[in-house]
Amino acid sequence: MNRRLTLTGSVAGAVIVALDGTVLTVAQPALQRDLDASFTQVQWTSTGYLLAVAALLVLAGRLGDRYGHQRVFGVGMLGFGAASAGIGLAPGIGWVIALRVAQGVFGALLQPATLGMLRAAYPPDRLRAPLAARTAAIGLAAAAGPVAGGALVAGPGWRAVFFLNVVPALVFGVLALARPGPRQRDRRPLDLPGALLLAVALACGVHTLVALPEPRWTTTAAGLAAAAAFVVQERRTASPLVPPQLAGSAAVGSALTVLTVASATLSGTLFAGTYVLQYALGLDSFQAALRSLPLAVLMVAAAPGCAVLLRRAGARRTTVTAMAVLALGVLVLSRASGTFALCGGFALLGAGFGTVMVSATHVVVRRAPVESAGVAGGLQQTAMNVGPTLGVAAATALMGPGGGARPALLALAAVAAAGAPAALALPGRSPAGPVDGGREGEEDRSRVSARR
Repeated sequence: MNRRLTLTGSVAGAVIVALDGTVLTVAQPALQRDLDASFTQVQWTSTGYLLAVAALLVLAGRLGDRYGHQRVFGVGMLGFGAASAGIGLAPGIGWVIALRVAQGVFGALLQPATLGMLRAAYPPDRLRAPLAARTAAIGLAAAAGPVAGGALVAGPGWRAVFFLNVVPALVFGVLALARPGPRQRDRRPLDLPGALLLAVALACGVHTLVALPEPRWTTTAAGLAAAAAFVVQERRTASPLVPPQLAGSAAVGSALTVLTVASATLSGTLFAGTYVLQYALGLDSFQAALRSLPLAVLMVAAAPGCAVLLRRAGARRTTVTAMAVLALGVLVLSRASGTFALCGGFALLGAGFGTVMVSATHVVVRRAPVESAGVAGGLQQTAMNVGPTLGVAAATALMGPGGGARPALLALAAVAAAGAPAALALPGRSPAGPVDGGREGEEDRSRVSARR
């Protein structure tokens, strides 16, 4: 397997998904006017995508483990690009919503594969740098998305936004399918009942969060029932959707918890921070964007720095420290009013989140056996999709009657700080060398001894 091509494809897939989400936000007002859509319909262009992708990520990862990550990645990229082109040509808002749901399905296929391909291509002790490159690219996409989207909407129009990803998606999809590589070693039968129950549980959970502060309790109850049935199904079946090596791993559970808390904190802070910048401080959207720019810059810079910290300090110390930095960034923003303080708060936010994303993802992917790398990627991506939804819902509730943006930021800082202890279950630095402790560290030392 060509490692450079694999890394390029993984980065391209992650960037395409990240870029699509950021440019859509910019395009929605123009889309609404042009298609004479209601606010609720425009909301469903985001909600429909989110429901589809969150419900299918783990199953998509399992398909990659069984049929090959490059094959699933190729299908996902081609479908994502085709759906994007369809949205750009859509005659009405109904078509846009339907195609966004389809885009979510294909996005669910390609996202876990971007991590599964890296786990299959790189040995565990060399995953830090590829994951750092992937995270840095996501940060760049997040920074460039609003700018590119704004320029396209102001020039050719909102439809041009959806053609932005078409060519790279088709190119990398064709390349992946042209040389798909060998099939994976996982030959366990698919746990379709478990996959269906998990999809229902996640879709209902996300829908409940999106609907806050007025959730539909029937949807919530259905989600809880599906989650309980999924646990029972996983315990009874001979081939569970989530392998016991992952389901029973304290390190993986800790990493997923940290990712969920960190992404919830970031998204909730950005949501509340918008009100502080534009309403409390009276800044226009461009001035607000300039003050938040250090977030993207430090997120990109933190990714390669985290690879060094992981090697020298281990995942536990790196992640606990990064969660503290993330909490400090939110705390600074809750009190900031001047440009210097605002930029400093956003810089701390980017540095903390970028480091957490690399370190926790490294644990999830590294701890997974190669034959279960897709499921591990699906779990990581689920955390990264559910977390932001949870964060925005929490911020909305905190900013409700009697609340405010600054008190909401204080609460989110407390959430980030409370999430730091979860990182204590992550592996530390191995006494024998710069490898995280645990089973993988023993395997790496055995390989070194064998070569000697």
